[in-house]
Amino acid sequence: MIIGDIADGVLRRAERVGAAVTGLAEPSVRLGVTGLSRAGKTVFITSLVANLLDRGRMPGLAAAADGSIRAAWLQPQPDDTLPRFAFEDHLAAMTGPDPRWPESTRAISELRVSLRVQSAGLIGGLRGLRTVHVDIVDYPGEWLLDLGLMGRDYATWAGDTLARIRDRPEAAAYGALLEQTDPAQRLDERRAQALAEAFTAYLQAARAAGWSDCTPGRFLLPGDLAGSPVLTFAPVPGTDFSRGSLGREMARRFDAYKRQVVTPFFRDHFSRIERQAVLVDVLGAIHAGPPAVEDMRRAMAEILGAFRPGRNAWLTRLLPGRKVERILFAATRADHLHHTQHSRLAAITAALLDDARRRADFAGAKTTAMAIASLRATTEDTVEHGGAPLPVVRGVLQDSGRRAALHAGDLPDDPALLLAPARAGQARWLDGDWDVMRFAPQAGSLRPGSGPPHIRLDRAAQFLLGDRL
Repeated sequence: MIIGDIADGVLRRAERVGAAVTGLAEPSVRLGVTGLSRAGKTVFITSLVANLLDRGRMPGLAAAADGSIRAAWLQPQPDDTLPRFAFEDHLAAMTGPDPRWPESTRAISELRVSLRVQSAGLIGGLRGLRTVHVDIVDYPGEWLLDLGLMGRDYATWAGDTLARIRDRPEAAAYGALLEQTDPAQRLDERRAQALAEAFTAYLQAARAAGWSDCTPGRFLLPGDLAGSPVLTFAPVPGTDFSRGSLGREMARRFDAYKRQVVTPFFRDHFSRIERQAVLVDVLGAIHAGPPAVEDMRRAMAEILGAFRPGRNAWLTRLLPGRKVERILFAATRADHLHHTQHSRLAAITAALLDDARRRADFAGAKTTAMAIASLRATTEDTVEHGGAPLPVVRGVLQDSGRRAALHAGDLPDDPALLLAPARAGQARWLDGDWDVMRFAPQAGSLRPGSGPPHIRLDRAAQFLLGDRL
């Protein structure tokens, strides 16, 4: 068995080296698109690919603006074990006669976009046409949260989780069941299942309420693991449990979850990413209040702590475990704000993720923060309010189908005015309130030669991919 494992490991490394050597002739960029639930990952990938294929709305991507990209097409993804990202289905949903938002990501998938590039200048002319592959990996945002579990033991995770959810109404039923449970007693499988089911119900309710810290992520999207022991655990108080006790078995299953579920995902997919787009629904968190903002800051810090930021020398492309060279922190749904507030939203995003951004900068990675809308669902307008002009955005509400105008509220110039109350544990905003609406995609948003309308998606593509084109 050990010899077989060694041989298998050597073979996998040899295959990676062979693929990397081939990639020196036709280079590829592996782009990860991450973010928590409802951050807009599927829409981002769909719109990015559509706008790479038809580049009429991409003036901020230098290789598109100067004509260096001569052609773009979709090819089979390099990993035959992964499903193909359903690009055509998602694009049809977003831009069809009855436009709607596509279904959220429920499993891992991949898509390869190949670009035929003729670099500008004398050297570019001598090199001739070359092909650059962009491999985009999509996976559920819930799985990201599990990366923060890799460096923690069960007692630490359970203690932190119970302290954090103690006063949340969504956790009341789980708390009541936990009060009737003695973790030091001998394992009762029915009690373990009841705790896991109650904790899963809490996670579902917490996600619906806007909380970000919904781990373990596979409890929300179990797939073929549903009902297995590796998903039948929950946080219980205590640190020193005897053999055969409920608490000891909970700790063992937590370790099995990290080893059998989280580690393979990190090893096979996450650790191979070179460029990273981190999508954050900052407006949704602000609307939910200071606790949600602080919860998002803490959750994103844990997720980003799993990255290996830095620069990849050419030789490292022959080896597994690449570093993330560029990280984009993108606040989505910028189309819910008038453009005069976009710079404030970007500044709040940068401050919200400041710890992770500083770590990445120090390691040699390039980072930036911006406010984007992968698919623009609104138009800007100005209305009269209280005798003064008020900038608004207009769109069609997703639930009712009626047209509405929205002024979400004025974001502060100084991000500390939001982040300080959040870190201090303030229950609600004292000096302001911010509204959100769910707008549907606009009908007739496509035109020949152009992808879907967006806000700054071209600049995001330039940051993430421009140097390779």
